[in-house]
Amino acid sequence: MPRRTSVSLNVVERGVGTPVLALHGWTPDHRLMLGCLEPVFAARPGYRRLYPDLPAMGASPAPPSITSSDDVLAAVLDFVDDTLGDHPFLLVGESYGGYLARALVRARPAQVLGLALVCPVGTAVEHAERRVPEPQVLRPDPELLAAVDARTAEEFADMAVVQTPETLRRFREEVLAGLDVADTDAMARIRQRWTLSEDPEGGAPFTRPALVLTGRQDHAVGYLDQFALLPHYPRATFAVLDVAGHNLQIEQPALFDALIGEWLDRVAAEAG
Repeated sequence: MPRRTSVSLNVVERGVGTPVLALHGWTPDHRLMLGCLEPVFAARPGYRRLYPDLPAMGASPAPPSITSSDDVLAAVLDFVDDTLGDHPFLLVGESYGGYLARALVRARPAQVLGLALVCPVGTAVEHAERRVPEPQVLRPDPELLAAVDARTAEEFADMAVVQTPETLRRFREEVLAGLDVADTDAMARIRQRWTLSEDPEGGAPFTRPALVLTGRQDHAVGYLDQFALLPHYPRATFAVLDVAGHNLQIEQPALFDALIGEWLDRVAAEAG
């Protein structure tokens, strides 16, 4: 197929077998998805994991021609064409990446074997329209915050529901590392046209195995607007995890691993 954009996405690849495409959220890079999914696949051979950086994030460029979420989606569609062709694949999206993933399902419904959404943007795209809980820290550690530099402490405390040395370590390695290299000027340009021109749920319902994971204390995207997606995904498991904010995968890793694993089992049972 002819390319839609001039952008080639940086990608980190692991393993061989059934492709799994993982799309990270707004501002971080591929390390967010690699950090949470690789432990799941450590005991599950037979999967080719693809972790691209979205345009303007990580090592993927965003030239002036990339001006909207539609353009970001076009770059992802080009990546699928270039890397996978018409081969079936599994799809995982986190936050903004979950918004894009749903649009990708609409564009390629026959090609996506299963969809997993982690703290995705829900039916309300803009922050001001979202139904979200008040910020709440359930496992505070003031001494931990006091022991790190001011910028790390601020970024971590802004999202963390669970403040422990382990959640801080993973935040630094999987989230903050991406924030440090993002092209903020290009992101500001894209942000002006952030809503996709086509509703991801505007097509036919997606009837293959799906998973929607949300955090009860997620004050970035919440959990109510995601529940409203369920009619479009009749095969979706929907979970609202307590003691979990927008970094649910870091704060509830055992539940994350178990639920992603069960989703993979459902997809495999139907694909086989």
